[in-house]
This record gives sequence, structure tokens and C-alpha cells, in this order.
Amino acid sequence: MRPKKLTPDAHHNIHFFNEDCITGARKHIADNSVDLIITDPPYGINGNNLHLHYNRNESLVVDGYVEVPQSKYEQFSFDWIKEAERILKPGGAIYIISGYTNLYFILHALRQTKLKEVNHIIWKFSFGVFTRKKFVSSHYHILYYEKPGGSRTFNVESRFGLKEESDKGRSKNYCDREDVWGIPRQYKPRKIKNKNELPDDLLKKILQYSSNEGDLVCDFFLGGFSTARVAIGLNRNIVGFEISPSIFKQKIGEIEMIMPGELLSSLNVPTINNPKNQGKSWSREECVKLIERYDELKSEGKLKKDIMKTLQEEFKRGYWSIDKALKKGKNEIL
Repeated sequence: MRPKKLTPDAHHNIHFFNEDCITGARKHIADNSVDLIITDPPYGINGNNLHLHYNRNESLVVDGYVEVPQSKYEQFSFDWIKEAERILKPGGAIYIISGYTNLYFILHALRQTKLKEVNHIIWKFSFGVFTRKKFVSSHYHILYYEKPGGSRTFNVESRFGLKEESDKGRSKNYCDREDVWGIPRQYKPRKIKNKNELPDDLLKKILQYSSNEGDLVCDFFLGGFSTARVAIGLNRNIVGFEISPSIFKQKIGEIEMIMPGELLSSLNVPTINNPKNQGKSWSREECVKLIERYDELKSEGKLKKDIMKTLQEEFKRGYWSIDKALKKGKNEIL
């Protein structure tokens, strides 16, 4: 698959290259053309021996994994991250999944760019590397950065509405957006797999929050093509690179069977009830009424959570809008 160089105007494109991502990106992807990058670079920890640490049948793992030597990891990280910075649109985002061994080099490379940190997310999973003389390692780091200069996509109610609550009364939206993600590894018994594959649930979450249908997503290290498969299934465009000929050959046939948009029906439909006055400015008169009503409810002995719920219903505004107006009003008006 070798089309002309991708541009910001390219639509409905799915392009994969059996090439090194650094030289390949320079050759095939234009500046400021990608909406979102999700990538899981080689960990630089002698990946060909991962079976010694994980309990799995290595005969089901595709041969040809290409590792990056520890001695070259610093320069390697700098080179591919500079390309990522170049191809991202202003306002575009990048998610880098990394272990801790070479996390320093990735962070150092990011700090030599103009990319800005949004979140440092911890992905907690089950069944980490078994150890006897230290704590079990059961998490990865997800570095979420943006390219300044544009409006970054973050679909805050893409998965749960702001007012949706769990059976225990907790906000589903708030819990889903905490920066520690408890997502299990994907279990694929008796199926051919790559050395490391990201679970669909993790990829869906990133794609839902940080992209829209038709956006161009890039993966510098396709590996098992998980990002590509989920991106296509959610009706995103995708471009990616895989240096290993054997892995590329094994996976490219599988990916051609994915229908664009086929995963959309599997997503949770959030319940969104936007207040009538959401986004409107508060007048002085409204602030005075709000404070008076708050004091009235408080004098009746009501708890704050119940007071805020009543105020949201009466003033047709969200929780944080009312909270902010109360604080500002009491400081400036009274």
C-alpha cells in the first residue's frame, strides 16, 4: 500500500507500510496532517525473551519481533517522537504506551519537543510479571500529550453522560476519566498474536475521547494491528508502520477483513441531559437569587449534595457552573 503523500485533506484513507516508521513517516506523511497518534513502541528489554516472564504459549506468537537495543533507545525515541510532533495537527494528541524501563528516554525526548503534557495515565492490569523478591509489576504508563496551536479534541461525554450514576451513586463519567485505568489484558486463547497487543477496551476509550469519526489516526508501531483494527471499526482513518515483514504479512490479511464502523454498535450510548441554561453567563440578579436560595435550603438543614441537586433543577445549570457562581457571587456580590 503506497499512496501519494498523505495530506490534511485526505479522507477515508487506510494505509499501512512495511517500513521503518521514522523514514516511512518522512516519506509518506505530510506536516500537520494527523489528528491522533496511538502507539506502543518497542520496550527495549530484550523482547524476544518475554516468554520467560509471561505464562503463554510462544508457538502462538508471530515470529519476527524487532527489538531496539538498549544502547540505541535514547536516539531512537528522539527520532520517532520528532516525527510524531511534525505530523500532528496543531491541537492533535498523542498517546504513548510504555513500560518503566526506558520511560526516562521517552519523557526526555518529549521534553525536547513543543508537545505539552495533558495527563500521565497509569494502566493497571492483572497478571503482571511474577516475582519472588520484589512487588509484582502490573502497570504500564500512558503518556498523553498535545501539540499546541489548535483546539484539542476531548469528547467529555463520549462514553458516559456527566449525570450518569453507578448503583453506588458515583458518577460514571468521573470514574471513567480518572487517570488510573483498570483494564485487563485481552485473553486470546489458541489465537495467533503479537508479542504485545493492546486490549480493545483501552483503544476504544482513547479513540472515543480523543477523536471523531473520519479523523486520521496514526500508529508508528503497528505490531498486532490492534490500534488499526479498532480505529477502522470505529470509522476512523488510519495510517501505520510495521518494520517486521513476517508480522506485516501475517496481520495485513486479517485487517482487510475489518469493515469500517463495525464496532460502533458495540459502544455504550451515553445519557446526556444538557441543562437548558448551560453555557450562558450569570447575571448579577441570577447570582443574588442563587445565593439566597442556597442559604434558604441550607437553613432547612439539607445536605450540600441535596442542595446542589435542587439548585441544578431550579436554575437549569450544571453542578460546576452553580458551584463556581456561588463562590464568585459570595466574594464579589455579598
